[in-house]
Amino acid sequence: MSLTIKVHIAAHFHLNLRTAKQAKLTDYNVKIRPKPIYHSNQLIAFQPKMSAAVQSASSAIQSSLIEPDGGVLVDLVVRESERGLRTTEAESMPKVKLTKIDLEWVHVVSEGWASPLRGFMRENEYLQSLHFNCLRMKDGSIVNMSLPIVLAIDDETKERIGSSTNVALLGPTGDLIGILRSIEIYKHNKEERIARTWGTTAAGLPYVEEVITPAGNWLVGGDLEVLKPIKYNDGLDHYRLSPQQLRKEFDNRQADAIFAFQLRNPIHNGHALLMNDTRRRLLEMGYKNPILLLHPLGGFTKADDVPLDVRMEQHSKVLEDGVLDPETTIVSIFPSPMHYAGPTEVQWHAKARINAGANFYIVGRDPAGMGHPTEKRDLYDPDHGKKVLSMALGLEKLNILPFRVAAYDTVEKKMAFFDPSRAKDFLFISGTKMRTFARSGENPPDGFMCPGGWKVLVQYYESLQAEEATQQPAILTC
Repeated sequence: MSLTIKVHIAAHFHLNLRTAKQAKLTDYNVKIRPKPIYHSNQLIAFQPKMSAAVQSASSAIQSSLIEPDGGVLVDLVVRESERGLRTTEAESMPKVKLTKIDLEWVHVVSEGWASPLRGFMRENEYLQSLHFNCLRMKDGSIVNMSLPIVLAIDDETKERIGSSTNVALLGPTGDLIGILRSIEIYKHNKEERIARTWGTTAAGLPYVEEVITPAGNWLVGGDLEVLKPIKYNDGLDHYRLSPQQLRKEFDNRQADAIFAFQLRNPIHNGHALLMNDTRRRLLEMGYKNPILLLHPLGGFTKADDVPLDVRMEQHSKVLEDGVLDPETTIVSIFPSPMHYAGPTEVQWHAKARINAGANFYIVGRDPAGMGHPTEKRDLYDPDHGKKVLSMALGLEKLNILPFRVAAYDTVEKKMAFFDPSRAKDFLFISGTKMRTFARSGENPPDGFMCPGGWKVLVQYYESLQAEEATQQPAILTC
C-alpha cells in the first residue's frame, strides 16, 4: 500500500505556522463482543503535565492552527433552553421521514463537518457542488464542497408539504429529529448526479444502490436545526467527537500540528509505520507536539467492509499493544457515509478534517476508491486522488508530505518502506488478501499486524462464518 501526505509549501516556505489564532447507521448482524471495550474514550484521556506558569497562560493557547471553512464552525444543535419550544413548533409542521443514511448526514451537517453549509443544499448550492466541487461565498471566497449533501423526497411527501416553508424531520423510528426551514424543492436528476459524482453510471455502485436508486425524484433543501445531538446508542458514541470537541482536545494537549489519517479498514503495521514516520518528520520540521487524529469513517460502508464496532475494537488493540502511542493519538469516529467516489470524495474527506482543526492530511493510494463494479480493474487511477488534492480549489491551506510505498519486508520480517533495489524481498498484502487470511484462519506474516488486532479480525470472521452456517437450509435425505 502506498500512502502520501501532502504539504502545501509556498515559494517562501510558508508552512501555516500560526500560533495563537484570533478569532448508515449500518445494521450489523454479527457482534463479537457483548459490550464496547471502553465505556469512555480512554484514548483521549491523556493530559500533558504543565507548570503553573503554563497553566495560567493555557487559556490563551489556540493549537487548532487552521480556521474552519467560512471562518466560523457551524453548530446547528438547538440550545437546551429552546428545545421544548422548537419541539412544539415542529410537531405542527409537515413531516419528512429520514433514512438511516439521511440521519448520518444530519449528524455531519449539524456538527459543522461541512461548514459553512448550514443545512441540506438548495439548488444553487447543489449545482455548484455537482459541477464545480466547491461553493462560492458571499464575499467571493471559495470553499471546497465536492459531494452534494442533499435530502431526497418522493412525490407523496412533496404533495404533503404543499406550500409550507418549513418541515419537521423524523428519524427512521419516527422520533422528532429537527426542522428544515425556508425550504426549496427541486428536481432530483439521478443520472446526472451519479455520472458527475462517480464518473460512471455502471450498475453496482454501493452508495448509488443503497441511497440514490431507491430515493425520491425530488430534493428538498433548507436551513437545518437539530433538536438535540445525534446519538446512536451503539456503545460507540463516546468516540464520536464533534469538530468543536476535537479542537478543544487539541488545545488541551497544546498541539502545534494535527495530522489526520482516515481509514475504513483495520490498521496493519504498514499504516502504523507511515503514521509514526509522519510524526517523526514533523518533529524534524520543528514542531514540538504533533498529534495524530486517527479518524475511521463511521457512516455507511459497503457490505463486505469490516463493521465499525469490529474496526474500533481492532484499533484499540493497536494502541494497547503499543503500535501507536495513546499519548500522541486521538481516536475518533468520522460520522460521514462512504460514497467510494475516489478523487471526488477524497476532497470531502480532506475538507471535513480542516473543519475539525487538522492542518496535515495523510492520503494514500486510491483514496476512497474501489474496484470497478462490472470490470476487473480499479474504478479510478490509484494516483489521481493525491494529485487532485494538490490542486483542489478550497483546500490550499491543507498541508501534505510525500511518502514512499510501504510493504512487508520478508528479510526483516516487518512492514518497511519499499526498496526497489531489492524488490524481490517485499510482499504486498492487499486488503482483500488480509481479509482472506482472516476468513481462513491463516496467520499473516509475523510483523504484519499486532497480535491483539489480528485476533479481533479472526474472531469476527469466525462468528460470521458460524452465523452463515446456521442460516444454511437443512438437507433432508430419505
